[in-house]
Amino acid sequence: QVQLVQSGGGLVQDGGSLRLSCAASGRTFGDYAMGWFRQAPDKERESVAAISSTFGVTHYADSVKGRFTISRDNAKNMVYLQMNSLKPEDTAIYYCAATLSRRGPSFAPSAPGDYTYWGQGTQVTVSS
Repeated sequence: QVQLVQSGGGLVQDGGSLRLSCAASGRTFGDYAMGWFRQAPDKERESVAAISSTFGVTHYADSVKGRFTISRDNAKNMVYLQMNSLKPEDTAIYYCAATLSRRGPSFAPSAPGDYTYWGQGTQVTVSS
C-alpha cells in the first residue's frame, strides 16, 4: 500500500512557475514508478510526466516538454513537478500517481490505467 499526499499548486500568472510535491508513505518507494497527471474541466485525465523507479528514466507530454521537470528523491519518498513558463492552458487539477515497477527500473508508464495509487489532487490555475 502506498499513500500519496500532494502539496503545492495555486494561482500564478502566465509565464510564472510553480512546484508540486508528492509525499509517499511506505518503505518501498524506490520500487514504484511515479507519474503526474492533470485533468481540466470537461476533459479526460492526461499524462504530464513520468519517472521510473531507480534509473530515473523520464517521459513528458509534448505539451510540457522543455517547461516541466519531474524528479524524485527516493531517500525522502518524494516526487516533484517543477513547472516553468506556465500557460493558461496548463490550468487543471494535477494528480501524482504511483505504480509498482513490474517491468523493471526503466518502467515509466504514461497511461492512467497503469497506475494504482493516486494523490488527492491539487488545483493549478494560470491566469492570462
